[in-house]
Amino acid sequence: MKLILKNRSFLKLISFFAILLFVLSCKNSQTSGLKNGDLLFVTAKESGLSGAINNVTQKQKNASFDHIGILQKDKTGIFVLHAAPKGGSQKQNFDGFLKDQANDGQKVVVYRLKPEFQKLIPDAIVKANSMLGKPYNFNYILDENSYYCSDYIERSFRENHIFKLEPMTFIDPKTGKINTFWEEFYAKKNLKVPEGEPGCNPNGLAASDKIQRIKEL
Repeated sequence: MKLILKNRSFLKLISFFAILLFVLSCKNSQTSGLKNGDLLFVTAKESGLSGAINNVTQKQKNASFDHIGILQKDKTGIFVLHAAPKGGSQKQNFDGFLKDQANDGQKVVVYRLKPEFQKLIPDAIVKANSMLGKPYNFNYILDENSYYCSDYIERSFRENHIFKLEPMTFIDPKTGKINTFWEEFYAKKNLKVPEGEPGCNPNGLAASDKIQRIKEL
């Protein structure tokens, strides 16, 4: 009887370590190959605010994004610096960031600055950290007191001109008119649709010739 109990305990111990190794291997596969300064683009949904953003900003057939963050990888851990509706400009644990996107049914695609621009990353990380704590810009009209996601990233690299501000458009390419979602969105805020005003968006940033697509997590 004692031998049977010992065998069962041994099997349970083996099973525990097998599960632990599996979990660790999955985690390592997510983080393997990632570099400090990598850009994490979140795929867009087909409806709501996400769909409305993508509808008027998508530039590439294989690039359909509505959010972006920058990876900070150092001795203390792996984090994502980003500006989100919940929490504003923040430094979030990498695993928590991935979990949030998975819970929303969205995927994360890694982009990276091309080799000749890698030297600019340390300064961009410092700038991104200096902007933490600012509230989210729900109007998507540039100001110095709040940031939206792509605005936060563009500012992080602004000094080195990795990305650029472009005239914003809210026109539905299918109709040639202002997208209904955005008309109602700004009407509720008693604001004019900022058509043509300077700004940026995740799809525009993904189209930069200074970065390259690496992989989907």
